[in-house]
Amino acid sequence: MTGRMKETDVVVIGAGPGGYAAAFHAADAGLKTILVDRRERPGGVCLYVGCIPSKALLHVAKLLSDVKDARQFGIRFGDPEIDVGALREWKSKVVDKFTGGLSQLADLRGVEFVQGSATFEDSTTLRLEDNEVSRIKFKHAIVATGSRPLGIPGIDLDSDRVVNSTGALELEEIPGNLLVVGGGYIGLELGTVYASLGSKVTVVEMTDGLLPGVDRDLVRPLARRVENLFESIHLNTRVVALEEAKNGIDVTLEEKNGKTLLNFNKVLISIGRTPNSEGLGLENINVVIGERGFVQVDDQRRTSIDNIFAIGDVAGQPMLAHKATREGKVVAEVIAGQKTIFDNVAIPSVVFTDPEVAWCGLTESEARSQSREIKVSRFPWAASGRALTLGRGEGLTKAIFDPETTRLLGVGIVGSHAGELIAEGVLAIEMAAVAEDLASTIHAHPTLSETLGEAAEAFLGQATHIYRK
Repeated sequence: MTGRMKETDVVVIGAGPGGYAAAFHAADAGLKTILVDRRERPGGVCLYVGCIPSKALLHVAKLLSDVKDARQFGIRFGDPEIDVGALREWKSKVVDKFTGGLSQLADLRGVEFVQGSATFEDSTTLRLEDNEVSRIKFKHAIVATGSRPLGIPGIDLDSDRVVNSTGALELEEIPGNLLVVGGGYIGLELGTVYASLGSKVTVVEMTDGLLPGVDRDLVRPLARRVENLFESIHLNTRVVALEEAKNGIDVTLEEKNGKTLLNFNKVLISIGRTPNSEGLGLENINVVIGERGFVQVDDQRRTSIDNIFAIGDVAGQPMLAHKATREGKVVAEVIAGQKTIFDNVAIPSVVFTDPEVAWCGLTESEARSQSREIKVSRFPWAASGRALTLGRGEGLTKAIFDPETTRLLGVGIVGSHAGELIAEGVLAIEMAAVAEDLASTIHAHPTLSETLGEAAEAFLGQATHIYRK
């Protein structure tokens, strides 16, 4: 059987949210499709060691946080007993259920799943390793190989006590104290998990604020809350050395006032991700790859080779699963002969901390950098009846409008369930809604979704629950 060749209309390399979406939609369009991945089931980084397991653990962290917050209502619980083994098993069950469901969907659609490592031999042939099928002949190929965690430049310590996001999600133990290197969304999410489970968490961020690049209006309420959750937060600080010690990892921090040596039971490095574009043989077939490793694509996600496409993390920012899923559908439609492009205006981003932070469309800082005239409307959740019933009045809904046309250009939300609430903003921006559309839409009361309608009202003049001269 060794050395068998398969032929197909479409081959997809990488079975994450972009890859399996592309394969499923291609099969739905009547195209013979093969999906290739190194793992035994579809799912990719997002499902195995990313979005899904992290959100499962963040749900647990939120439960623990809610128990503590209940004290303000006069309700007190005893200290929780945490069975790490049972928690790890539950997280694994969530992953297994989802991957099993994807395998069933692939079978139902007639998508052939092939486990193995793929390399381009030429522009119509893939060479496979670790499989009885040695080659796949294709008419169209879709590269959806995702990304991987970055390490600290110049520091390479091989230790079980130094982990990236993949290792942190294994949840092997709850360390007494944990250093999180990087104050971005991955660091804050996983730091929240471990702090809620009992670790004393220290966060180090090299810039002057948490969540670099995110609207400061949205970051401030989150920063205030995590200051109480984490042991300490060091801004404008770099990790310049890691060294194995008997009782953990010795970490040298460099701040403006000099260097400090601290010891931690475990270190989590979460300073970003880099695309998996090497080792695929793309350079052998003249697919153009940019300086940062992203495969260059056009608005149909076509590479410099006409029959080869790239989607998801490997094709550029933002590195988000839902962006990859949309790209997968677009590419399948293009291959099927439809006239379509990736032209979405608003791609939502969500940080699943407590409170959650979510935004879409144009941000205030982007507008400034473009010298674009905007009008910003803010609705504080201290004026939201629903937020007050939850004891979470620290939130904020922020809407950005074109002052002349009143068209909605961007939305930012910080607060409970912000990740769910942002969907209305995304839809409104995609449909070119104006302020009157939002303000005149009846929102259920009392709900958090009202806050976007009231932000639109405030833009037009007066909002029901706030007054401005």
